[in-house]
Amino acid sequence: MRSTLVMAALLFLPVIAWAQAAPHAHGSEPAPSPETMSVRDLPMTRNASGTAWQPDASPHTGLHWEAAGWDFMFHGLLFGGYDRQQGPRGDDALLGVGWLMLMAEREAGAALVGARVMLSPEPFTAQHNGGYPLLLQTGETYQGEPLRDRQHPHDLFMELAVTYTQALSRDWALQLYVAPAGEPALGPVAFPHRLSAASDPLAALGHHWQDSSHISFGVLTAGIVTPLAKLEASWFNGREPDEERRDLDLRKLDSYSLRLSVNPTREVSAQVSYGFMPSHSVLHADEPLHRLTASATLHRPLGSGGLWATTAVFGRNVESEHGGSNAYLLETNLDLDGHNVVFGRAEYIQKTGHDLVLPEPLEEETFGVASLTLGYLRNFGPLGPVQPGLGLRAAVNFLPEGLESTYGSRLPVGGMVYLRLSSAPSERTGHGGSHSSSPSSHSLQISSPGP
Repeated sequence: MRSTLVMAALLFLPVIAWAQAAPHAHGSEPAPSPETMSVRDLPMTRNASGTAWQPDASPHTGLHWEAAGWDFMFHGLLFGGYDRQQGPRGDDALLGVGWLMLMAEREAGAALVGARVMLSPEPFTAQHNGGYPLLLQTGETYQGEPLRDRQHPHDLFMELAVTYTQALSRDWALQLYVAPAGEPALGPVAFPHRLSAASDPLAALGHHWQDSSHISFGVLTAGIVTPLAKLEASWFNGREPDEERRDLDLRKLDSYSLRLSVNPTREVSAQVSYGFMPSHSVLHADEPLHRLTASATLHRPLGSGGLWATTAVFGRNVESEHGGSNAYLLETNLDLDGHNVVFGRAEYIQKTGHDLVLPEPLEEETFGVASLTLGYLRNFGPLGPVQPGLGLRAAVNFLPEGLESTYGSRLPVGGMVYLRLSSAPSERTGHGGSHSSSPSSHSLQISSPGP
């Protein structure tokens, strides 16, 4: 535990120091720092998936309107294309992934109440043989067997949630989150919603070490919020979703998590979290899982229309039967001018032969595997509320000698060509002129409590 906390601190400090020392983008307007804010005027740009935080300096996309005293927002991110993975464990497929979200919120005295619905097309567009091809990916099941070298589709209902945020004073607020389908306070912003992964259609290989609980069927979260930090606790259903992707897998709330999030500057957000899931696996319901994560994110505006988004994540799983294993991720999305985007992801994960569904005696061994992804996206438009783009993604995987015969190479590769449809930049701005692309961009811009 001590070494993990030291690692988390070393992860955070260089990113925070860079953000504080580097000059702001030319032409950007000055905005209040978290130190000078109150909980009444925290920017909506800070809120990301579930109750996770991202940097305040995030662009805002989506379609906004008002009706009957409510503020509504609709936005999404969709990919469609051709995916090919090399080797005897590879495959190819046409697929579609992504999400669409509608949210509503309104002020109620010193409180802000909201509701969210987020849906995914993946149960209909990424179901070929249990999911889309992705070398070295593991987690969840297909036809009663563990999935390997495929990413499972996300469930139709990614989020069904209500939120309540009550200002207690200038510097303190209470936040409640109740979700039949939602995300507990565990891990970083989930990969489908991170700006650093916004141009990459495929999942991170460390997903089940870092943020796989982002769709949990039954979540209760309470948090204490200040302008600089948020401490949260969740009680939730820790069981992985089953193979029927179009229903709600409701069951007892048997898991818990704690998360501390900090936004020390407008451009940096970081978190550490711990979760315990006594029955997380569909196939091995009696195996408990402990998860520890740490992450840091930097969003740096570039010029008049660009943004550099980078995230570093560490995740550790400890299972009673297979011991502990770690996953490391560094990903970046360099939007040069709103149209030309270069992105990349580097990962190192410790996966067991059990994870990779290898025969005995390899089943009990642990293998360190790595992956390097590079890609380019060209955005066009926008066309009304939608911004289309064409992209190319290529990945090379680095395997130890013990996996060469299974995968046919120690350097198997994969690639995808795709069309991306994203919400266009919004005219509505948050505090200080910043924008938000978060899938849950409610703000704490609410009245102070009465005397």
